[in-house]
Amino acid sequence: VQLQASGGGLVQAGGSLSLSCVASGRSFSRNTMGWFRQAPGKEREFVAAISGSSDRTFYAGSVKGRFTISRDNPKNTLYLQMSSLRPEDTAIYSCAADLHTTSPMSIARTNGYAMDYWGKGTLVTVSS
Repeated sequence: VQLQASGGGLVQAGGSLSLSCVASGRSFSRNTMGWFRQAPGKEREFVAAISGSSDRTFYAGSVKGRFTISRDNPKNTLYLQMSSLRPEDTAIYSCAADLHTTSPMSIARTNGYAMDYWGKGTLVTVSS
């Protein structure tokens, strides 16, 4: 089983970027998935999560209204559309899947420590 994030890069403040996370080896269509980030010298931070059927989402306050999480289950792909980017959004962004909870908010509360699968991250750098 593998999760592979991509789409990171260098963008100016105020710009947009779209991340993808492709899952292989098994389907996560029934599982809650999320995005996390870790900036240099800082701890991992929850960004956003989405239920298996996409009927529920939850965002960190710092990204709410700027980022949108979505998924395409037939493609086994998770997305994060980021807009109005700020220098403080600079971080390595990783995707993860939780096999046990159906609540995106629960993933936020545990900050990902209960996630079952993690993908390698993709670096997002926002210049001022």
